[in-house]
Amino acid sequence: MGIQTTWRRGLKALVVARGYATVAASPRVPQTVIEKVVQRYAVDWPAGKSVRAGDYVMIRPEHVMTHDNTGPVISKFKSIGATRIHNPKQLVFTLDHDVQNKSPKNLAKYASIEAFARQHGIDFYPAGRGIGHQVLVEEGYAFPHTLTVASDSHSNMYGGIGCVGTPIVRTDAAALWATGKTWWQVPRMIKVELKGKLPPGVTGKDVIVALCGYFNKDEVLNGAIEFTGDGVTALSVDDRLTIANMTTEWGALAGVFPVDEVTLDWYERALKRLELRTFSSPGLASSNPAPPEHPRINRTRLDALRATNLRSDPDASYASHLVLDLSTLVPHVSGPNSVKVSTPLPVLEWKRIPIQKAYLLSCTNARASDIAAAAAVIKGHKVAPGVEFYVAAASSEVQLDAEKRGDWETLVLAGAKPLPAGCGPCIGLGVGLLEDGQVGISATNRNYKGRMGSPNAQAYLASPAVVAASAIKGFIAGPESLDPAILPPAGAPTFSLITPAQDKASSSESAAADEPVLEGFPATFAGPLLFAPQDNLNTDALYPGKYTYQDDITLERQAEVVMENYDPTFAGLVASIRKEQQQSSDPSVKQGVVLVSGYNFGTGSSREQAATALKSAGVPLVIAGSFGDIFKRNAINNGLVCIESPELVADLTAEYAKDGKRGAGGKDGELTVNKGHSVDVKVVEGRVEVRWPSGETRTYTVGRVGASVQELWVCGGLEGYVLKSIKEQTA
Repeated sequence: MGIQTTWRRGLKALVVARGYATVAASPRVPQTVIEKVVQRYAVDWPAGKSVRAGDYVMIRPEHVMTHDNTGPVISKFKSIGATRIHNPKQLVFTLDHDVQNKSPKNLAKYASIEAFARQHGIDFYPAGRGIGHQVLVEEGYAFPHTLTVASDSHSNMYGGIGCVGTPIVRTDAAALWATGKTWWQVPRMIKVELKGKLPPGVTGKDVIVALCGYFNKDEVLNGAIEFTGDGVTALSVDDRLTIANMTTEWGALAGVFPVDEVTLDWYERALKRLELRTFSSPGLASSNPAPPEHPRINRTRLDALRATNLRSDPDASYASHLVLDLSTLVPHVSGPNSVKVSTPLPVLEWKRIPIQKAYLLSCTNARASDIAAAAAVIKGHKVAPGVEFYVAAASSEVQLDAEKRGDWETLVLAGAKPLPAGCGPCIGLGVGLLEDGQVGISATNRNYKGRMGSPNAQAYLASPAVVAASAIKGFIAGPESLDPAILPPAGAPTFSLITPAQDKASSSESAAADEPVLEGFPATFAGPLLFAPQDNLNTDALYPGKYTYQDDITLERQAEVVMENYDPTFAGLVASIRKEQQQSSDPSVKQGVVLVSGYNFGTGSSREQAATALKSAGVPLVIAGSFGDIFKRNAINNGLVCIESPELVADLTAEYAKDGKRGAGGKDGELTVNKGHSVDVKVVEGRVEVRWPSGETRTYTVGRVGASVQELWVCGGLEGYVLKSIKEQTA
């Protein structure tokens, strides 16, 4: 965790703007296309220095999007003492998550967000216009070779059109509103080579489901993926958007496709549609003045893109190189309840797994081509008895296209239940959620336990065609058009890892010089140790989605529901321990409950409550094998300390996990192991001392907590830091 002093200088510069960096004319080291794009948006960066993976940079993104979480960001913006939006044109508001909710409370929330947008001159898209990520692509806020961020984990989707899209969290958004900038650590670069051509009936959804399932050992965790290879050219932009979207579930922070003729042709068609919609039509003679060009998708910008197309340097450096042969891929299904489990469709079809619900919606697979694919499968059929099939377009523009082509009517006449353009069931909001004991198949991006309804339901993910076929057959199945004779064998596709990733972070942090202890920061975190023997403990498990958009929920209430979808007894257990815990009078010691878990802790969405709920419950520090980067960012921004210790996780797993493996609870069947361990975490010294029930003390070396993180902790998080900076500048 030893965050470098360069970031600390960057934080100091949050309220001081000097100007953009540019792509280095003669970079001292080769760069990937992602590094080159980040260089364009780096500020306060030394002239002539090339941005590289691992660097902490201050970035000024092209755009920053918030959705239903805009309300809490407004509160944060005001609480830090900010009164003026730094650059209103940088911001985009899209209401898309809870659009089915017509309660006075939610309507008032939406109205207040719109009023704030009007007051400050911010671009605003109301409920019903569509899912924010789709809107940003349609309206050009996400554009090739730009850097656009969103307070939502699926901003990776922008990589489908060659835009570096990456998630931020609510606190970052507030800082961006106030200053135009925030911090980012450039992820490690990962090359994913797609070879060959997809067989008929195999889609982009099958590609990413297979990648998540076969490369499921954190090969891309917290990395930035660059897709390459001859297989890319045969993928449509819609397929690319789907794949990039779910690089989030794969564990990456960005997934970027090249800007090639496929991309440029897509923009030419988009430009024609926009000209016919409301903007200029150069081919039409008129005595009236020509209407203005679209502000972001226009001829000037497309010509400039063709003239200055960025590419990775031939000798650019990558942490790892993964290869998938598309020609060996058959349709795949993800799940149940995990994207890391991927099964060839023929295997599941043979099992005839009955379903009760099917979903064609979300930013992943609800574009016009997806709806057309489902309509082609379902035409002439009816949704099977006992099955509910829910359909929502990714945007109002998509729905209009589907209606014009007759695809929307085909689905509705077959018995599909239409929902408004928005997230809905994908995030566990609105009608049609999975109930206890039900099985659902969905074209969405996440099938985490409890995300789409009951934690006692099972959720599978598949392509729109497979979802539609399953809806009419009543069990998980492929469409009749799939011809086994022209598909490759129904097994695992050909894939390989050419260059294994080598994560040097832990060793470099351990070798770092001793960090000073800032005044007000505890040198030691101490308390009882609880162990959750689970890898990929996701944000839905840590903090259920049904609470995420209750903006008035208190920290006390967050503490009561923390880990509810993983272990409903967790909050009560922590509360009882905290009640009996004797507090130390030593200000250098912070007491609480220390939680230890497995790898990729906090993977999933960008909800910051996953961090604040743990902290509010009395967990000031989490130890894990590794962390999802978005969660770690939320934790740092909110003063929850994160420490990585694979050795401690391994010892606890061997001693207490069922069958010595994480994923099935403890040996006694418990989801949270509480055996009486106590721990002292010397965060600045980089040492963890665990006292086992036997009386033995084991010591583990870990990364140190640097001065930057300490300072954020002392200030109460990034929000408090920005407030302090604003006050200092005013003074």
